Amino acid sequence: MLKQRNAKFQIGQMVKHRVFPFRGVIFDVDPIFSNTDEWYDAIPEDVRPHKEQPFYHLFAENDDTDYIAYVSEQNLVPDESGMPVQHPQISEIFEGPSEGLYRLREPVGH
Repeated sequence: MLKQRNAKFQIGQMVKHRVFPFRGVIFDVDPIFSNTDEWYDAIPEDVRPHKEQPFYHLFAENDDTDYIAYVSEQNLVPDESGMPVQHPQISEIFEGPSEGLYRLREPVGH
């Protein structure tokens, strides 16, 4: 039986990768690993995270490009730089940032 725990980070929070040079905004959370075995097996075994932890979907960016990232909780830390993330899809669902968080946009007509 898999042990589930509460997510440490929240939707709209700016985070950065603990090892690799990228940062992003969380737009979804899986309580445990929920990607393909092929994706998981492609991670080198010596740095492969365990599956029984939250995994986060990020609007991510590095110095060269922006993309969608899927990252284990153990590999994320809060991004306290105060700099906005420039990913072009952020404005589709978020407003901000304000006080270090992006806020979900109100649906049109509400």
